[in-house]
Amino acid sequence: MHQNAPVRRRAETLDYIQSMLGQLRQMAEVERCHMLAYLIEMAYIEAGDILRGERPSVVRRDERNPSA
Repeated sequence: MHQNAPVRRRAETLDYIQSMLGQLRQMAEVERCHMLAYLIEMAYIEAGDILRGERPSVVRRDERNPSA
C-alpha cells in the first residue's frame, strides 16, 4: 500500500463528513431548527479546519473539559 494512502483516505473521509454536514445543515434550516443548524454548522467548520490542518483532529479529554 502506498505511504500516502492513509492520509488520502482520511482526507476523503473528512471531505465526505463535511459534505454530509452541509446537507444536514440545509435540512435543519429548511425545518427552522435554528440551534440544530448552528451546531451542525460548527461541526462543518471544524471538519474544514481539520482538513486544512488548522485544528488537531484529537483533543485530549482535559482540554475538552477542564473541570473533569
